Amino acid sequence: MSVSKNESLDLNGFIDNLRSTLSRIEQLSEDLEKSKNDTLIVEDSELEAETPISSRRSSEVIANKYTNSFYEKYADEYVSFTINNPTIYHVVNYFVEKLTSKGYKFINEKDSWEGLTAGKYVTIRNGSSLLAFVVGKNWDASKGVGVIGSHIDSLTVILKPNSTKNKVEGYELLGVAPYAGTLENVWWDRDLGVGGRLLVKDESGKIVPKLVDSSPNPIAHIPTLAPHFGTPAQGPFNKETQAVPVIGFSTEEPAPATEEEKSSPLYGKHSINLIRYISKISGVKASDIVQWDLQLYDVHPATKGGLNNEFIFAPRVDDRVCSFAAIYALLEADTDSLLESDSFSIVGLFDNEEIGSATRQGIKGGFIESAVSRVLASKYYNPKSLDVQEQIRLTYSNTIILSADVNHLLNPNFESVYLEHHKPLPNKGVAIALDPNGHMATDSTGLALVEELAKINKDELQYFQIRNDSRSGGTIGPSISLQTGARTIDLGIPQLSMHSIRATVGSKDIGLGIKFFTGFFANWRKSYDNYKDL
Repeated sequence: MSVSKNESLDLNGFIDNLRSTLSRIEQLSEDLEKSKNDTLIVEDSELEAETPISSRRSSEVIANKYTNSFYEKYADEYVSFTINNPTIYHVVNYFVEKLTSKGYKFINEKDSWEGLTAGKYVTIRNGSSLLAFVVGKNWDASKGVGVIGSHIDSLTVILKPNSTKNKVEGYELLGVAPYAGTLENVWWDRDLGVGGRLLVKDESGKIVPKLVDSSPNPIAHIPTLAPHFGTPAQGPFNKETQAVPVIGFSTEEPAPATEEEKSSPLYGKHSINLIRYISKISGVKASDIVQWDLQLYDVHPATKGGLNNEFIFAPRVDDRVCSFAAIYALLEADTDSLLESDSFSIVGLFDNEEIGSATRQGIKGGFIESAVSRVLASKYYNPKSLDVQEQIRLTYSNTIILSADVNHLLNPNFESVYLEHHKPLPNKGVAIALDPNGHMATDSTGLALVEELAKINKDELQYFQIRNDSRSGGTIGPSISLQTGARTIDLGIPQLSMHSIRATVGSKDIGLGIKFFTGFFANWRKSYDNYKDL
């Protein structure tokens, strides 16, 4: 087929016009896209200017950090922590070492804090309670304090000051006292190790602490009586005479004590075999052990379990689990720059909650109040020498305290004893503890605040309140609320088998607790600023 010259010219012109039109369309498309991007940049910039730094970072953390690997990591870390820290003294030492390795400065309560400045600190009392805190350079009393308080004592069995008991047909027995309801049948037929703190005289004559434990070796066993014996095997049992740990057997007398062993302040108060055992595993001469705080504990290790490893089975959960989550939340918040320069964040871990907290190392000993007042009195935070008492009152009026203590997972074998709509489940997150009779400190304002914080942090909250026909437990919440006047909210990680020698928690709940507590440190202040005169 042939084409004429004129037809060819007309076709070329058409193609040129088409190319020109396409070029204009591409240019218009580029201009439109640029205009849209410029608008987005302006809007993002305006939004960023209006959003606090910690909120933007918190959102980024939520989107990027909290994955399955995060929850698995902390489940494994908690299992390891529980295995390696069998007594309260080991737990405090572990946290001090962890915090100082992350840049927290250890400050002794016995030293002056007058020169304290902005920074990260950790201090202890009695080796069995601990405060970790981060105070910003622009903090003042009107900003209050964000506090998470928990307890690190757990149900245990403690050696009596004189633990000697007469042998029974060669069985060597150990005199112990129950701490907070132990020596019940859940403690019988268990492999029990011994450990705690020695008070040791060093070469200079100073008295220093030294940790000791027999793990993984048990040294004691409380035997049950076989049911074949009838009524005597049914109980109730006398804790003084029928719940006595067996720690050895020999029909021969031990080797006579040496002069060095006789010079020990413990000689005559404890079995010479026990003194020798503790001396051996601690590497300390018997004569240098001035005193000890020794406990029995379950040596069977914590472990993940369930068909899909959805549980952690462990001893000493109440309340090492919330303490662990709180400390690691403070570390995570600091690492991710979620703590504002005008904030003051505290984690307080306390002894003796299980027996009422009325000791110097318990919540009623005023450890938190002492630390806050000393920060307020320091030259850096009080350069004008203002009335410290007025500053303290101002601080607590603007403070929020989370009383973090375990509460109850739904036990599927006893569902009827739980209040409807108040049945916490594993691997869903923390549960708020409620009680209209003052056993818990949570009020309606605190409840609304926590619900708001959970929404910001994309957390799921659960709720627990006891039925009217059951008895509620207690926490440090009402005590610290009464002592400071600060709004206090009771909540915590739920568990099965509370007050048993072993318990169960959801394996994801460790990380979920850390996530929630991290969000609290990042967001509580700006959220609470919206609550007026409450």
